[in-house]
Amino acid sequence: MSTIFSKIIAGDIPAFKVAENDLFLAFLDINPLRMGHTLVIPKTEIDYFFDIDAEQMAQMMKFATSVAAGIKTSYPCKKVGLTVIGLEVPHAHIHLVPMDSIADMNFTGPKLNPALDELAVAAEKIKASISLK
Repeated sequence: MSTIFSKIIAGDIPAFKVAENDLFLAFLDINPLRMGHTLVIPKTEIDYFFDIDAEQMAQMMKFATSVAAGIKTSYPCKKVGLTVIGLEVPHAHIHLVPMDSIADMNFTGPKLNPALDELAVAAEKIKASISLK
């Protein structure tokens, strides 16, 4: 099964990448809830988030923590919310969303439709604020 995320990892589909290592990739959601909304995915194709083994899950959370810090620096907010939904794309992923209220995490509400140049600027802004450990 080749998902859209697998195609992004392979470079077949462009993405606004903010962080990457051998195991994980973080890139902007192109229809974000708020600017800075970022997806974190494992590079291995795993559909169900809880099928990720415990060691890889711990590494993924460490990676996501670094990305969240970069988001919070780039888009000041009360917190960076984290959620796992995974119904639209059969590839495990985490949503990181800058939030000032719970309404900022409403996935059933309208999404933003930023221009590609806005997304490029956002990606560079976040990328410059991330320190992977």
